[in-house]
Amino acid sequence: MKLNERSLAFYATCDSPADNTGFLYKKGERHTAYHRRWFVLKGNMLFYFEDRDSREPVGVIILEGCTVELCEAAEEFAFAIRFAGARSRTYILAADSQPAMEAWVKALSRASFDYMRLVVRELEQQLEQMRSGGRRRTEPLVPPRRERSLPSSSSKENGCAVWSQESSGLPNGTLPRTSHEGAPRPPPLPPRRKPSLGNSPIPLLASETPFTPGTTTFSQLHDWYGQEILALRREWLESRGQL
Repeated sequence: MKLNERSLAFYATCDSPADNTGFLYKKGERHTAYHRRWFVLKGNMLFYFEDRDSREPVGVIILEGCTVELCEAAEEFAFAIRFAGARSRTYILAADSQPAMEAWVKALSRASFDYMRLVVRELEQQLEQMRSGGRRRTEPLVPPRRERSLPSSSSKENGCAVWSQESSGLPNGTLPRTSHEGAPRPPPLPPRRKPSLGNSPIPLLASETPFTPGTTTFSQLHDWYGQEILALRREWLESRGQL
């Protein structure tokens, strides 16, 4: 991959997310004065501009084969980027505060591909240990068997005992009744009580009338119950001698 000034300038100013940005004081190579520059860290490239609104970077530092360490300098909160080699340049930078300096040193130390290779190698070793069974099992393979119990007499729903699906047996070693599908049958429902008013039961319409529910009209019911009312009225009138 070939890089030129135009491609580097485009990469420095494009909308791709930056790993860190901020103002730092950079010590000059020929003149020992510090100049305030706007720095942008993207991957393993550290760009610096004259100002935040500059359209092109003044320079770039490729963060490969280097170490980032604190150093003693005229400016406070200073650190250095050192490269291996006798004629390699050492960059002296300084931040505005202690937290900013620590953030920059941390970000720059993790920017190189050498650091990424070390991280990937460590993760591969951990993955290999997990695959080879180096990780101890803290959970039993088979969960403990729970004792199954019958429903208590206190658990009821609508007057009927609620049977748990886990109950597989009855007292004295007998098995519950099963249907033709093999599923356990629920206990028989108790007989439904007839509604009553006091001590006198109220007769049900379905057992004492010739009509079936759902097909009876209002006029038929009116005529049916009206016969009893007419008979009672006739007896009352006869007793008073009005008929």
